[in-house]
Amino acid sequence: MASKKKKTKNSRRKFLGSSMLLGSGALLIPEVMSSCKKPDEKVKVLTQEGNLVEVNKADMITCHGASREESRKGIPNRKFVMVIDLSKCRNARKCVELCQEAHHLGLGQEFIRVYLMQRSDKSAPYWFPKPCFHCNNPLCASVCPVGATYKRSDGIVLVDNERCIGCKFCMTGCPYNARIFIWEKHEIDKIDETEIEYSPETGIPHREGTVAKCDFCPDMIRQKKLPHCVTACPMGVIYFGDINEDSITNGQETVSFSEMIKNNDGYRYLETLGTDPSVYYLPATARLFPFEEGLENKDEELLERYKNSPYFKEKNNG
Repeated sequence: MASKKKKTKNSRRKFLGSSMLLGSGALLIPEVMSSCKKPDEKVKVLTQEGNLVEVNKADMITCHGASREESRKGIPNRKFVMVIDLSKCRNARKCVELCQEAHHLGLGQEFIRVYLMQRSDKSAPYWFPKPCFHCNNPLCASVCPVGATYKRSDGIVLVDNERCIGCKFCMTGCPYNARIFIWEKHEIDKIDETEIEYSPETGIPHREGTVAKCDFCPDMIRQKKLPHCVTACPMGVIYFGDINEDSITNGQETVSFSEMIKNNDGYRYLETLGTDPSVYYLPATARLFPFEEGLENKDEELLERYKNSPYFKEKNNG
């Protein structure tokens, strides 16, 4: 088996100007990009810790993606794919944290969940980040009665919360449990909603009583940037790219998608379901870290999740 180290390395800066994101059809399309509003005023907001703080309103406004109509079309001639190298993951949770911040998600609301997995009682556990898989045959879209969930030409599956009626059919239809329900909006959304135009490419501002999920950050792609989870990971676990150009990157190195999957026994989670996911995994062989490191300095609420894993059940029974 060829080594994962046999790769073509490029700097992150070089990658962001490479053909994969730019190519013949540039991703930055000025006519469909919303402008960023940056008013000069102070506002008071309640943090997730319950503290009242004063911030610049300009710092709270983010650049949004395409309009609702344009967001349904996708980026021309692109087919996006993600690869997650399980041997590198140590449950640092930086991908989760930046995703929550960028998508205005509160505590306990996660588009990416990191599970503790174990193939057998004889093997060591490993960490398993699970985003939405952006399936090519998405069951969530097929059961949505109002077309709020839809698949684009570039493979990205989005939710239009202005069409969503909160029936939760998509949550039931998704076999990967990749969706969350917005019971209440983040404080920042209550300020943003009168200042910015909604786009399904960001999902911001959220609407109470609707469904949301990982979106592959198409607004970032339009700015020639990588999804937040990719850039946040300090270990380079997550790769993202264009399957049509056979190129993916973790921001530190750019490699061939097909070669990485072929030479490292890449697979897709629960592939037998026939959903044809756009997220691939590399097995947790030759792990760089003992899994115990991922349990260090975690709060009790988070540790409770992992106590239901086969590893902890066996340990407690022993």
